[in-house]
Amino acid sequence: MVLMLILALTLMACGTPVPDQAEEPRSAYQTLTAAEAKAMIDGDGDIILLDVRTPEEFAEGYIPGAIQIADTDLKEQAPLQLTDKDAKILVYCRSGRRSQASAALLAEMGYTQIYDMGGIIDWPYETVK
Repeated sequence: MVLMLILALTLMACGTPVPDQAEEPRSAYQTLTAAEAKAMIDGDGDIILLDVRTPEEFAEGYIPGAIQIADTDLKEQAPLQLTDKDAKILVYCRSGRRSQASAALLAEMGYTQIYDMGGIIDWPYETVK
């Protein structure tokens, strides 16, 4: 009787479908080189350049057309200033650390097209001073 029960349970387990394995998670944002970011800016006039440095750092020089929201203010200011969650947003800071954290935060907040360019120190193109 025990043997029959074990056999029945074994056969029942064989018929249980295996759930599909989850797809590998997509990164919530993409990382770009300065050259890739420049090509994106030049090729698509419908992009938001977001500088997440402090106002003082921004005043020292920024990429033309950029808006400034410090990373420390982003959670509060993004809903007010970045109202289109499907807009292309290219994020940068000084060295790349704050832009990476800010890109991740924006993705968490529901923004869908986030690009992390890293730091302006790696930007060999025009800046406004």
